[in-house]
Formats: sequence, structure tokens, C-alpha cells
Amino acid sequence: MLWYRLARSILFRMDGETSHELGLKALGKAEQLGVLGMLSPNVAAKPVTVAGITFPNPVGLAAGLDKNGDFIDAFARLGFGSIEIGTVTPRPQPGNPKPRLFRLPEQCGIINRMGFNNKGVDHLVAQVKKANFNGVLGINIGKNFDTPVEKATDDYLICLNKVYEYASYITVNISSPNTPGLRTLQYGDSLRDLLNPLKARQLELAEQHGYKPMFVKIAPDMSEAEVVTVAETLVECGIDGVIATNTTLSREGVEQAKHGQEAGGLSGAPVETLSTETIERLSEVLKGRLPIIGVGGILDGAGALEKQQAGSSLVQIYSGFIYRGPALIKECVDAWQA
Repeated sequence: MLWYRLARSILFRMDGETSHELGLKALGKAEQLGVLGMLSPNVAAKPVTVAGITFPNPVGLAAGLDKNGDFIDAFARLGFGSIEIGTVTPRPQPGNPKPRLFRLPEQCGIINRMGFNNKGVDHLVAQVKKANFNGVLGINIGKNFDTPVEKATDDYLICLNKVYEYASYITVNISSPNTPGLRTLQYGDSLRDLLNPLKARQLELAEQHGYKPMFVKIAPDMSEAEVVTVAETLVECGIDGVIATNTTLSREGVEQAKHGQEAGGLSGAPVETLSTETIERLSEVLKGRLPIIGVGGILDGAGALEKQQAGSSLVQIYSGFIYRGPALIKECVDAWQA
């Protein structure tokens, strides 16, 4: 899409976070003016039912792009089958010091160490209430950076209690590499100790607001044995699905790139293979017991189809959207095999 290529050429002259914020504001303004729909491709309906939810199409917006739910209606206008907002924490927090977002354009990658910067769960809920969107809305929840890992469950429960009523599904983010200690929650008894109370509370809230699926987002930096253990634990704890994967700590393929050695999680094309391999392993272990939502390095329709063939029931995009714009949504939906 010509307009997006022109906008990207301007935004990419700025630092990553400034262009990110300006891009979001521009989308929001275009939606307010009623012109965003005219600038967006016509995305075909291709319904997919996963975890009891019927998604209008299988291509969703991944968490992290609209952390605070400030631009829900704008993203809805672009044709996404679902929108996931967050990661949100109980209290507002500024995140890590800037600069903390770096583009690697030659590799179609992004490195970020944002650190769950967000305006807090109360702000997010207020934004959801104001939005006109009535489609599939996921809300991604996490813990505050200064909450000890051993008390992380308290933070997740606070968020779950506040967002449950307003979400189509909830994602438990335990895989960001930018909050110290967070990824330790993915393993063994730590994972059970987190998920069992969340599952119990989910069932209690379901009595008031109906059943809302709960997904867990995992990292790509696991051994095959760790993937097996995590998958079995998710089934054991009654989790409704798994999102694979978050960003990677690996720097394979970007070693010589400008900013390639910056600290943080790497997303985009460099994580594609690692993400797909994790999905394949999950699919082998789960054997259909849980749906998999594939995310990581999707830059074209072929990438979405590859995730589907690896075992994904849905996909999400983020970095690919930054590089390709709304055309990527239509391309991925068109490539999906119904």
C-alpha cells in the first residue's frame, strides 16, 4: 500500500519509540476523521472457532503494540480478526530507561527492552469501556517490575479480576525477557503455583460474567524438554490455549547488524524459525489438547501459512505489521487454508 510505504519512510527516519508513538496517534486520528477505513484493504471473512470463540478471521494483532488500549477502534478498522492489548500491570510504570526500542531494517527485525511500560490496569479498562469495538478482544496481563517474583501471582490476580469482564480472552504473559525474573515463572512448580490460583479465579469469575478462555504466552528460548514440560503443565492446570512465541534473547542472524547486540527481546524475521520450531514441538506434544496461537516473524502470507502448517489454529502479527502495514493482514488471511 503506497500510503503506508510513504508513511513508513518518514517514520523510519526517527528513533524507534518516537515513530511508534507518532504512528499510533496518526492511526487514531485517521479513525476519528473517518478515513482509516478507506485506506485499509478489504479483508475477507474467514471465520475460525478457537477455545469457544469465533474469530472473524485467523489473523490477530499481537500484544505490545497497543499496550494501554488507547487505539482499539483504529486497529479494528484495519481488518484484524482479533486485537490483543497490553501487557498491562496493576500499577502504572514507566518501563526501562530510553532508548529501549531499536529497528534492524535489513533483517526486518526489532529489539525492544520496553519493560512493560503502561498506564496501569485501571486506565486500560477505562479505554476498553470507551471503545466501540465489539469484536474479539484479548487482554494481556503481567506483573509490576518491583513486585517480587514470589508474589507475582498477586499481581496477575489483580489484573485478572479487573479485566475479566471486558475481555474475550485473557493472556498470561510469563515470557517477556525485559522484566527481571519473569521467565522463571514458566517452569516447574513456579508455573503451577501461578496458574492454579488463576484458574480457580477464572472459574469463579465465569459464574458472574460467563467463561472467558485464558491463554499463556511462552518464550521461544526453551529446550525441547522444557517445551514438553510446559505443555503438559498447561494441560494439567486447565489452561485454554498457548501463544507461541514471545521475543527471543538469541542474536542469531543479527550479530553484525547495527543495534544487533542491544539488550532486549528480538522479534521479526530473525525469530521466525525459532518460533515455528517451538510451535511444531508444542503440536507434537499437545496432540490437539490445546489450541496454539502462532506469532513470531510473520512477514507475508507464506509465513502465516507456515505457522498454520506447524500446528497453529490462529496467528498474530506485530513486527511484520510495522514493516508491511495493513496489507499484511489481508495477505495472511488470503493465504490461510480454511
